[in-house]
Amino acid sequence: MKVFITGTAGFIGFHLARRLLADGHQVVGFDGMTPYYDVSLKERRHALLRRSNAFSAVEAMLEDRDALEAAVAGFAPEVIVHLAAQAGVRYSIEHPESYIGANLIGTFNLLETARAHPPGHLLIASTSSVYGGNEKMPFVEADRTDFPASLYAATKKAGEAMSHSYAHLFHLPVTCFRFFTVYGPWGRPDMALFKFVSAIENDEPIEVYGEGRMQRDFTYVDDLVEGVVRLMAAIPETGHPVMAEGVTDSLSPIAPWRCVNVGGGQPAGLMDFIATIETCLGRVAKKTMLSMQPGDVTETFADPALLEALTGYRPQTGIEEGVRAFVDWYRADYMAAS
Repeated sequence: MKVFITGTAGFIGFHLARRLLADGHQVVGFDGMTPYYDVSLKERRHALLRRSNAFSAVEAMLEDRDALEAAVAGFAPEVIVHLAAQAGVRYSIEHPESYIGANLIGTFNLLETARAHPPGHLLIASTSSVYGGNEKMPFVEADRTDFPASLYAATKKAGEAMSHSYAHLFHLPVTCFRFFTVYGPWGRPDMALFKFVSAIENDEPIEVYGEGRMQRDFTYVDDLVEGVVRLMAAIPETGHPVMAEGVTDSLSPIAPWRCVNVGGGQPAGLMDFIATIETCLGRVAKKTMLSMQPGDVTETFADPALLEALTGYRPQTGIEEGVRAFVDWYRADYMAAS
């Protein structure tokens, strides 16, 4: 297939592009190389992708609609995967304008581009953060998502709503997938695993928010990529919901649109996660216990039943295996290149 991916210099986009290239597909990546974190890490990811003749990259911002439309029109992809976004819950409190530009205007530009050059399937990254203040666990796609705890979550919820309207008005098949705390090699330096490993390796204290009482449904990046690749073939059709016992399909009653959790449904406590990191590093962390930060939630917990019904797959990599893979990459690759 020909697959157009926004955000291929980012953590998840890089892994997805690498998997698709390994499977023999053609990939065009679109990335703005924003300086939210170390741009050299993004450049290294793209350099690895460019080793394949089936990959090419366009460096431009999502807000540049002309550049985006020219890239899609010139490639004529069968599938578009929209991963590029301004990420981070805490950063959204300090720099809200960047979320409006990337996540709202950027997603609007992508939807307009897909309207003009329709792919067979448009897949859009959302987040478990849209569940916000929900207290019912685990999170099911049909649950209400009306109480966002951060502007980041609000912009991703808005992206889901905008994409639904385009699916309805222009018969554009759309799947929104909700990520749950993705981690693994080549991860983002602003994420907890990267920050913890870096601090512990440098004998510096780690900041433990919520006094360590938080739980997260950690999802290893290869598991997430497997889920997304399989969802590419699960094209939503109006009037054809999943009919499986114990599964509530999120398929729209008026559009070829659905949202799907991509998480394993096995949340782990933050202190257990830190203990796993300590074991993999062979070092004990110095911990600074802090209160909950604005915008954070206490727990995330995915119900993966719909993902499994659609694809026959659910994430299954344990945190011991996943953290070990990250530590091995950090020591052998990231530190060697730094």
